Amino acid sequence: MADVAKEAGVSHQTVSRVLNGHPNVRSETRTRVLQAIDKLGYRRNLVARALVTKHSRTLGVVSFDTTLYGPASTVYGIEQAARAAGYFVSVVSLTSIDRAGVRDALDYLAEQGVDGAVVVAPQRSAAEALADLPPGMPAVAVEGAIGGEAGGGQAGDVSVVCVDQVAGGRLATEHLLSLGHETVWHVSGPSDWLEAEGRLAGWRAALEEAGREVPRPLAGDWSPRSGYEAGRSLARMRNVTAVFVANDQMALGVLRAFTEQGVRVPEQVSVVGFDDVPESAYFSPPLTTIRQDFDAVGRHGIEVLIRQLEGGHDGRERLVVPPSFVARASTAPVA
Repeated sequence: MADVAKEAGVSHQTVSRVLNGHPNVRSETRTRVLQAIDKLGYRRNLVARALVTKHSRTLGVVSFDTTLYGPASTVYGIEQAARAAGYFVSVVSLTSIDRAGVRDALDYLAEQGVDGAVVVAPQRSAAEALADLPPGMPAVAVEGAIGGEAGGGQAGDVSVVCVDQVAGGRLATEHLLSLGHETVWHVSGPSDWLEAEGRLAGWRAALEEAGREVPRPLAGDWSPRSGYEAGRSLARMRNVTAVFVANDQMALGVLRAFTEQGVRVPEQVSVVGFDDVPESAYFSPPLTTIRQDFDAVGRHGIEVLIRQLEGGHDGRERLVVPPSFVARASTAPVA
């Protein structure tokens, strides 16, 4: 900084004010300082800055299986929101989520000096692990469902930002019932996922409140393969006219199985997915689905964490992002 100040013909304090975006610097002085920074290739020493300010301007993110659309989109939304707020992000991606793994990841991030952490906690084990936060670490769980409001389970005693999975399950089921279908079958996600639990709860509640039969769910694991196997079973049932599938990837497998078995969608069976993956508009037929706003989840998660860092909240906020219904060509009135 001393070299930059000498090159620009200003004081060390003026360089510091320019670097920190202070408004009380004349535009021509700011330009001169920035030109000197470019010429000399100056970069701030973030480690030294953190020692002085006690803040690293870095946030930790714990996630896993970012090959899945939901976790990958959530992490991307968090990264974009953090960058917009002037923070760097350090991501720890786990191959599987269990209490010990999450605790080790959080301890690692604490050792790196992050200011706080965001944990993508869609599984019950991850939500439970947040009870073991390193002392003094501000944290927020995203997709760690709120008990009773968004589908069972809680993410410890920390702030939570999540999509209302129960409402999404209701939207899908109520849409199919409104088309005249007597009941709706369900292909569920893995039982240890809070999101799968919430979607199933919304489906079941919509059917029960309408006084309809609640069929036994068919279990899947989020993959197209598991949806395909469920679709083969459903295709053999003569009374199936409507199916709500817990994610779009499994819905893709269901559609493939129906095609192979000669079941026409939506003429004979209507299908609704969940997530609104970019490819869902190009399925055959284009998939009616429930959209999750991952950008909003990431943005609110970072906002909640920054409020904790700035002392504006005690770390127990609960924010629920509503899902939205996307109508396409895979649903129709019952024949």
